[in-house]
Amino acid sequence: MFQTSSPDHDFFVRRCIWVNGPVIVGAGPSGLAVGAGLQRQGVPFVILERANCIASLWQNRTYDRLKLHLPKQFCQLPNLPFPDDFPEYPTKYQFVNYLESYAKHFNINPHFNETVQSAKYDETFGLWRVKTISTSSSDIPSEVEYICRWLVVATGENAEKVLPEFEGLQDFGGHVMHVSDYKCGESYRGKRVLVVGCGNSGMEASLDLCNHNASPSMVVRSSVHVLPREVLGRSTFELAVTMMKWLPLWMVDKILLLLTWLILGKFEKHGLKRPCLGPLQLKDTQGKTPVLDIGALEKIRSGKIKVVPGIKKFCSGKVELVNGEILEIDSVILATGYRSNVPSWLKESEFFTEDGIPKNPFPNGWKGNAGLYAVGFTKRGLSGASLDAVSAALDIAKSWKEETKQKRKTVAVRHRRCISHF
Repeated sequence: MFQTSSPDHDFFVRRCIWVNGPVIVGAGPSGLAVGAGLQRQGVPFVILERANCIASLWQNRTYDRLKLHLPKQFCQLPNLPFPDDFPEYPTKYQFVNYLESYAKHFNINPHFNETVQSAKYDETFGLWRVKTISTSSSDIPSEVEYICRWLVVATGENAEKVLPEFEGLQDFGGHVMHVSDYKCGESYRGKRVLVVGCGNSGMEASLDLCNHNASPSMVVRSSVHVLPREVLGRSTFELAVTMMKWLPLWMVDKILLLLTWLILGKFEKHGLKRPCLGPLQLKDTQGKTPVLDIGALEKIRSGKIKVVPGIKKFCSGKVELVNGEILEIDSVILATGYRSNVPSWLKESEFFTEDGIPKNPFPNGWKGNAGLYAVGFTKRGLSGASLDAVSAALDIAKSWKEETKQKRKTVAVRHRRCISHF
């Protein structure tokens, strides 16, 4: 390790660290799963995390009432199941506890407070150069460059919040936040809240607001699939997975929509319009996840959650909708989704798209060239991330062992030559 001081900043430290294995960027579920796989194979690695904890999205950017949308068996990471006493749909606090136990079980110790500034492949030396700004040891920042043979991008699809621009929003005057900063509806009692977005986050925030006696209006700009979370006591997702083993995707979609109609009834008249493609086909082709209803639909039917069309513009204390209707509102919650941040730091254009998603679709999007890997970009949740994590860890371990074996052979040959000349 080399350490120097910058001539411009007397207390700014620069370091260069050689990693005898891969560097993993991101200490969320994807990064931890890769680390566990490498640990089992005896491969050294370094995990870099910009936050001060593992799974910062789950710990810092989720609402209090959040539970896993799928049964726990579809959300556990490789080689360590959830505890038996966990409910079928663990809370976010239980899931975070599970992830912390996972890291402890596999002796994974990420480097926290290290924000990757850039990662670039050095073709001359055949190595990755990963530059970070670190504030982990003290208040004095340091610039660290990690040199490694393999790089795993595990920052995921939800690294940064999406904040669309709306005309007049700066003149609104009320409280505006992204749903990632929303915790609970307690402070919104009696308030008129505009929730922009109708995905799982938008639906659950609207439901939570209702449960705290707020008056939410939910913006639904396009079509959306709403499915029951369970069918006759069995997970809808589990049922779909079982049917897909025997039936084509389009037929499974037909069955799911029929069951949805029988359980939830029709809800087009309440402002929710179904897409032309079935829920699984839409997920498979466009990555759009269907909403699993846990009570929001009942509130929509009763009028406690008002469904409204797209936004035209904001003005002081009000919003004008595209249909000309004007709503008086106190607050705005933007449930407008997330995006990858990979393009902001990874200097590479062959493997990832401009949006920071691997160009090759699942299941072939986990491996690039020159020792580059991606985990957590499948648009298939934790189960997809786990599959890619296993593939990446095994592939890296194979390469690492081959290169280590070759180095040992080279050292042994040199050693024998030295003895013969002695």
